[in-house]
Amino acid sequence: MKRLLPVAALSILTLAGCANTSPYSGDVYRGNQAQTGQSVAYGTIVAIRPVQIQADSRAGGLLGTGGGAIIGGLLGSQVGGGSGRQLATVAGALGGSVAGSAAEDRANRVAALEMEIRRDDGTDVVVVQRADHQYQAGQRVRLIGSGGNLSVAPY
Repeated sequence: MKRLLPVAALSILTLAGCANTSPYSGDVYRGNQAQTGQSVAYGTIVAIRPVQIQADSRAGGLLGTGGGAIIGGLLGSQVGGGSGRQLATVAGALGGSVAGSAAEDRANRVAALEMEIRRDDGTDVVVVQRADHQYQAGQRVRLIGSGGNLSVAPY
């Protein structure tokens, strides 16, 4: 059992970072966007700053929280005896669930850019998307889509 614990811990924490972060890229289209017309506007980046996107976990946080609780409980059960062991098991499970949840949240963060763009019509818009291209203030860009479905692409 003691040999399986590190393997189980590594497996669960690896799975905890399995959020699909592709949709946050300006280069990835969802299936319902394919073969549909998209509006295009042009503009210039006025300001840019690095931010992070907290991606949603596919498992709804269960892998990090549940896996951490199991591992923490198993580790706690190795301590003491009698009622002390039971307390250590409960404390380990609680601490493990908190640590597992935090680890999953960190693993599901995506480096992104917040770009303020002045459209050619004079209006400003802010778009946040995955930092998978180099952008800089003063750069001309294309704004593709509309409303809540807007991405920035190099001009």
